[in-house]
Amino acid sequence: MTQILYVCVHNAGRSQMAEALTNHLAARRGLAVRAESAGTVAGERINPAAAEAMAEIGVSMEGHAPKQITQEMAARAARIITMGCGVDAAACPARFLVTEDWGLDDPAGRPTTEVRAIRDEIARRVAAMLDELEHATSQESRP
Repeated sequence: MTQILYVCVHNAGRSQMAEALTNHLAARRGLAVRAESAGTVAGERINPAAAEAMAEIGVSMEGHAPKQITQEMAARAARIITMGCGVDAAACPARFLVTEDWGLDDPAGRPTTEVRAIRDEIARRVAAMLDELEHATSQESRP
């Protein structure tokens, strides 16, 4: 099972959307990929606009809650992806972990139309990553 960890500062929007999309799309494709998300300064609740934008495309964030990143989460991850550090550079997870940064805008306080655009960019990147992982897996299984 390939474990992906999405990290942002508050773990209330972008990283939660990426976690939900990865798990949804990987399950649909039958891929052995599992995602989780966390924050360096976990927020109090999921951004309601992010949950609404995800519900619009049939992906529920029910039961999701912001989580604080732990060393155990980082250790079990094959890939650690930060979502963009423009929100709070001092708390940026890229300062602590070797990561890939997607440089996404923070949906906090943005209107639903902008949150949809962020969601769609996350969905595009998640699909591309799953394509890459699927290709790598099929290459490994060839004699």
